[in-house]
Amino acid sequence: MESVPARQGRRAEWPQWSPQLLLERLEAAGIEAPWEHQAVAAEHAHAGRSVIIATGTASGKSLAYLLPAVAAIYGDERRAASGEQSSAKSEAQSAVGVVRRPARKRRGAMRKGPWQELTGPWIAELKPILDRRVPMPRQNAEDARPHGENARPHSENAPGPEPEQAQTQAQAPTAQALAPATARRATDRGNGGTESTPSGTPSEPPASRVVGIRPTSAISAASAASARRIGAKAKDSLRPDGTILYLSPTKALAADQLRALRDLHLTRMRAATFDGDTPRDERDWVRQHANYVLTNPDMLHRSILPSHSRWASFLRRLRYVVVDEAHGYRGVFGSHVAQVLRRLRRVCAKYGAEPVFILASATTSEPATAASRLTGLDVVAVSDDASPRGSATFALWEPPLTDLRGERGAPIRRTATAETGDLLADLVVEGVQTLAFVRSRRGAESVALGAKRALDEVAPPLAEQVAAYRAGYLPEERRALEASLRSRELVGLATTNALELGVDVSGLDAVVVCGWPGTRASLWQQAGRAGRSGQDALAVLVARDDPLDTFLVHHPEAIFGTPVESTVLDPDNPYVLEPHLCAAASELPLTDADLALFGPTTADLLPDLVRRGFLRHRPSGWYWTRRDKAADLADIRGAGGAPIQVVEAATGRLLGTVDEAASHTTVHEGAVYIHQGESFIVQTLDLDDSVALVEAAEPDYSTTARDVTDISIVERLRSTAWGEATLCFGTVEVTRQVVAYQMRRTQTGEMLGEKPLDLPARTLRTRAVWWTLSPDQVEAFGDMDLAGAAHAAEHASIGLLPLFATCDRWDIGGVSTAVHPDTGLLTVFVYDGHEGGAGFAERGYSDAAEWLRATQNAIKSCECESGCPSCIQSPKCGNGNDPLDKQGALTLLAELLRHAPPSS
Repeated sequence: MESVPARQGRRAEWPQWSPQLLLERLEAAGIEAPWEHQAVAAEHAHAGRSVIIATGTASGKSLAYLLPAVAAIYGDERRAASGEQSSAKSEAQSAVGVVRRPARKRRGAMRKGPWQELTGPWIAELKPILDRRVPMPRQNAEDARPHGENARPHSENAPGPEPEQAQTQAQAPTAQALAPATARRATDRGNGGTESTPSGTPSEPPASRVVGIRPTSAISAASAASARRIGAKAKDSLRPDGTILYLSPTKALAADQLRALRDLHLTRMRAATFDGDTPRDERDWVRQHANYVLTNPDMLHRSILPSHSRWASFLRRLRYVVVDEAHGYRGVFGSHVAQVLRRLRRVCAKYGAEPVFILASATTSEPATAASRLTGLDVVAVSDDASPRGSATFALWEPPLTDLRGERGAPIRRTATAETGDLLADLVVEGVQTLAFVRSRRGAESVALGAKRALDEVAPPLAEQVAAYRAGYLPEERRALEASLRSRELVGLATTNALELGVDVSGLDAVVVCGWPGTRASLWQQAGRAGRSGQDALAVLVARDDPLDTFLVHHPEAIFGTPVESTVLDPDNPYVLEPHLCAAASELPLTDADLALFGPTTADLLPDLVRRGFLRHRPSGWYWTRRDKAADLADIRGAGGAPIQVVEAATGRLLGTVDEAASHTTVHEGAVYIHQGESFIVQTLDLDDSVALVEAAEPDYSTTARDVTDISIVERLRSTAWGEATLCFGTVEVTRQVVAYQMRRTQTGEMLGEKPLDLPARTLRTRAVWWTLSPDQVEAFGDMDLAGAAHAAEHASIGLLPLFATCDRWDIGGVSTAVHPDTGLLTVFVYDGHEGGAGFAERGYSDAAEWLRATQNAIKSCECESGCPSCIQSPKCGNGNDPLDKQGALTLLAELLRHAPPSS
């Protein structure tokens, strides 16, 4: 048990340039002054310095970028005194819900716009057009029609067994689907605020997607043509307000931010989401009129940048790019996003814009370095958290051992999901609103189902107050769950890390974390969901039967006395960079001046892309040569192809989707699939048609896929001698095939059986760290089971690497052998589970002495005799955790570390 003390807040003065209207709205919301870190970060951004604000959960990071963003929209336009008074009056009327609108179709006097003060020979032609084209401010959208939130959550790390992140872009429309309609839409300022479709039917974007503006009817084709003749530059020069691009890793967070912007009632802020859930007919409106666009890296990569000419007006005025939850951009995903941001900077430069980047992150080590690597810019860090917080109690909970025995007679603990389900039920009975974070989609469903079953026995009505939340649900299901959580209709919610990010759910009392979430940053981010309103809070980490979880509950100083990890990403990874160079060339031809922007390896990769026929080199630069979309070459979430649709065979009902890369392990034939508390068994997995057919069932077991893995060394990049032992880092090729699945009883984890599978193998070229022992060292061990000892050391080292690298156990893999064909020696490999590598193995090589000593300590301190899931057994072992030799692993590691450098 650990107590986190309460902290007093430190206030600062509002920046002098803060828009007065915003300050009035914030004061009405109870915000009288900013915290120091908010004011400091806002001042940096307003002064033109890119900045990252890396402070704790619920520290108000959004205000740090809201201040300069609203100033960019409101503060640039200079109007006459009468115009200022008229605008202030309009804003005041909007704030109290009073808006006077002209009669529909009326062509009378127009509200005076800033262009009407201008003079020049072309003004006579321009004024009537602009008077009709610029939309009128209107009463806040949520007063007019019901909400229809459009975010879709995502964020578990690809390529885990069930990565959540791929879902944000899995159903994103292609560029072809986003092609402009034949008939262009325009707006009419004086006709009462409707928009006409090509067929003449009035339509409007729903309130949930657009803030503070009412689309108006189309102008005539002649007027539109006349406006285009004047030229885009002349039009934009008369619209001096800046634009804001907001990026979040999940749609849920973007929707939450949109709701917060709506609550400010700033009528000149035309905010809208632009993501895979945005209807096609609304996207034109967003491009033409929104000045605060909330989207995600996937839509920026696949839609906005490839069609940047259609966004020219927005990009030309782009003042700020907000990158929220920046600590989530790590590994291969973060490396892809880093290149997407470089492409954005390049396209903005074409239109004469050089936006300032404002990054918001949970507390992280070396935030300025990580932000600079992500954006390619010099970034200032603000990390001194001045916000107040209530006290929190943090408990570490280890489930008890049962009387059951597992593989090779190892004792079995009660499962973490079963324990979490019971804890969630207990808290719901006490009326404690709780989020239970679970590592996988299936686990979230299992926890919710377990809590419901427990409540059915003691308080049946309360079972309806518990649900599951995860990616793969339909958008309307997720929006309904979010609304129910805010209104406290739901008291208990089991969720994946889709709700880990900054969705503002105030009033939560407790958080239960089912299994180590992969990093300290994620742990504190999840725990911080409770107590956001300043009240005292409870957080509980329930340990899984896993070496790392066991190590942490017995060494709490590794959690509470250690700084959070650095963010690991590698934008120069050629498997990441090459497709983005192609995408950049398709947007604008690459030139020599662009090489520095994309990194030092760019010059070496371009000739190979030319040789393979992706690019063509001309004296003026490198050009994309193909008809297909270059953006499709880069799969930034690592989803590995089209998502698999999960369909109920009897009814044809679409239950959800699963990433193609995870389909072999989650929706193989015979797999148990859970959706909203309903259980199904997969009857057929059709990879060609990307569909899994399921049937309703109520099995009392869960399923776990097993695979076999082979590895070969492609290139040794670095090596270090530890006496006769050698530590290496380099490129390897991994071949992996799912060959069977196991069935275990849900509540106890008891093994029920195993069935074979026939699925294709996958090949992965990646980076690995490996170590070898010399023949003389091995000979000194006598008749020890070398294969079992190496296998046990491999499992334990995989389990402990996430303590040193910003990764999850499912982000990495391993192979061990008494004699590897490429080395001729006893060899243990740990590799990145991402094409090209993600930096995890490289971090393991850098911290090898400390990492392997922690591995040795974890095995040594475990109470079992011959090995168990808490030390050397792996939940994803393709060999059924056989052979394993606990004492042999300790002997190998002792010999390996005998001449290792001391830990830092």
